[in-house]
Amino acid sequence: MFKDIADMLAQCKEQNLSISQLMLRSEAEQTGKTEEALREEMLASLEVMKNAARRGLSGVTSHSGMTGGDAKRLNDYINTGASLTDTTFLKALAYALATNEVNASMGLICATPTAGSCGVLPGVLLSVREKLNKTDEELVDALFCAGAIGFVIANNAVISGAAGGCQAEVGSASAMAAAAAVFLAGGSPEQSAQAMAIALKNLLGLACDPLAGLVEVPCIKRNAGGAANALAAAEMALAGIRSKVPPDEVIQAMYSIGLSLPIGLRETAQGGLAITPTGQEWKQRLWQVQSNE
Repeated sequence: MFKDIADMLAQCKEQNLSISQLMLRSEAEQTGKTEEALREEMLASLEVMKNAARRGLSGVTSHSGMTGGDAKRLNDYINTGASLTDTTFLKALAYALATNEVNASMGLICATPTAGSCGVLPGVLLSVREKLNKTDEELVDALFCAGAIGFVIANNAVISGAAGGCQAEVGSASAMAAAAAVFLAGGSPEQSAQAMAIALKNLLGLACDPLAGLVEVPCIKRNAGGAANALAAAEMALAGIRSKVPPDEVIQAMYSIGLSLPIGLRETAQGGLAITPTGQEWKQRLWQVQSNE
């Protein structure tokens, strides 16, 4: 297995493999499963992603009543043809919102890499798939590429909002999605790594400050933001733009920043947006509902 991005790229070059192929081969060696079995498992995860996005677009509401329906609103807006940007970008946002709204409504999602950031990767991949006419098998390849990035981040830093803030959740998801989008577009392993670094850099320091401690506000819209950031990073990397700070150093910076964040900005709902007047109002309202049940 590879220990960091530099090692991953070196192995890709040495063995003449894509990131996806390297990840699949390494996973087979680690688990003892066949590559075919691993691909079947990933295909099952892809189906969960597609179903969640589809369900979310139809309109769902969270148990708390705090969120819901925004994916449908955005999708309806796309269908008017009056948008400022192209449909690939907008659909990435809509699918990201849809998936995370399904999470908030207690539906079935695929944590990529966490439940709170579950919309970013599906949002990007499903929209890019439509743009480039990719197959399920090609999306499975992209998911292994994303998995390789997530594997490195998780083993060298953190992916938990409680441990490292939202930069560790949506930031990591955005980095994974950026690398996978580059892969789908035919970019090189080096370009995927650069996209990962750019995406993660853009979200360094992002707080985890959910209203009432629920994974709803601002989490759902941050998934759309993470998808947008991933596409921006992917486009820059495909254009030949490079991160001035190497990918592994960006990961270490994220880890260091996460450790430095005050506890109030690490999923405790004790700081940031959670302690705004509106945040406190929702907290009191939901606690009162719970006490009456």
